[in-house]
Amino acid sequence: MAAPKRSSTVYLLELGGEDDAFAAREAASAATGIRRIAPGIAVARGIVPERVRGLAYTHRASELLGRGAADLESARAVLEAASIDREGSVAVRATDVHGSSGVSTERAERELGQILVDRGFPVDLEEPDHLLRVVFSAGVLDGDASGDALEPVTDDGDGGDGGDGGDGPAGEQGSVCALGWLAAESVRDFGARAPTDKPFFQPGSMDPLLARAVANVAGARTGATILDPMCGTGGVLVEAGLVGADVIGTDAQAKMAAGARENLAHFLDAENPSPTGANRGSWHVGRGDATRLPLTGDAVDGVVFDAPYGRQSKIDTHRLEDLVSGALAEAHRVAPRAVVLADRSWASEARAAGWELESSFERRVHRSLTRYVMVLERRTA
Repeated sequence: MAAPKRSSTVYLLELGGEDDAFAAREAASAATGIRRIAPGIAVARGIVPERVRGLAYTHRASELLGRGAADLESARAVLEAASIDREGSVAVRATDVHGSSGVSTERAERELGQILVDRGFPVDLEEPDHLLRVVFSAGVLDGDASGDALEPVTDDGDGGDGGDGGDGPAGEQGSVCALGWLAAESVRDFGARAPTDKPFFQPGSMDPLLARAVANVAGARTGATILDPMCGTGGVLVEAGLVGADVIGTDAQAKMAAGARENLAHFLDAENPSPTGANRGSWHVGRGDATRLPLTGDAVDGVVFDAPYGRQSKIDTHRLEDLVSGALAEAHRVAPRAVVLADRSWASEARAAGWELESSFERRVHRSLTRYVMVLERRTA
């Protein structure tokens, strides 16, 4: 299994800019020692490049060259003072997160590119050997939707499960320019798997960005097995399979199980390699009850499920509370980690089932729907 690159190198992470706390939590599946330093920007001590390619809410990871204040003068000073041990052609690409710094990115690219030319590097804007990323950001570090910064979690030594660096304090003002040589970039092909474009579609299906993110948080990767016991149309399983995990799905409704099989066959049985570079995982889907899984204890590495929304979903055999409580208990039996999405917090039921709440997030879908995301770990003695 791939381990993160560990050295004196620090990595610059460009987050998606939507919900930085949640993005940083997902990035912990591909990097270690993550710390957010400004809106849309984090740093990390190590990365696994192939996992970075499979992230939803982190766009790029770069070898950090240096950082300063969020202005062009500071960026110039950082680059002029930096030691550059590289050969070949270069190009510069600059970003101003949410337009927060007011820096002209075109001017930044031009002036920083000239510094590299003055140091003897040829410029190739189309296919450079090395791409210098320059990110400007100014603003206040947010926490999650509850107002809390992302809690640090312990690195398990497996190369990327832990984000053991933590964050700067929520509410802290960040004004940063960060420069780094691009090391890995996520594959932005999610539009090709829009719910309405899949062979089987049902209203309310999860968008592929969120499905990929929660699959990553649950531990999806080559060699891992991920279970969704309420798989619906199979969106989470598709995304987990595309980053290399073997996936198992069950659903109480025969129609949904059949539709999920149709979607997984379409996306995971293709002969071509996954866009992320990972081999597609194997998959199995059947009709089943999430409160009585046909699996032995510790059969899978992670569980993800999107709990039914009480006013919208059809539940034939259980009260909603009994269904979610039973599913949490079964998930605890078969896996050490779970990610649960719902239209409310089920934290008390999760604790009753033996889980510890590692982190939680609130993600607004539209005016009348907020998705709660709980990341659960087995309680330790």
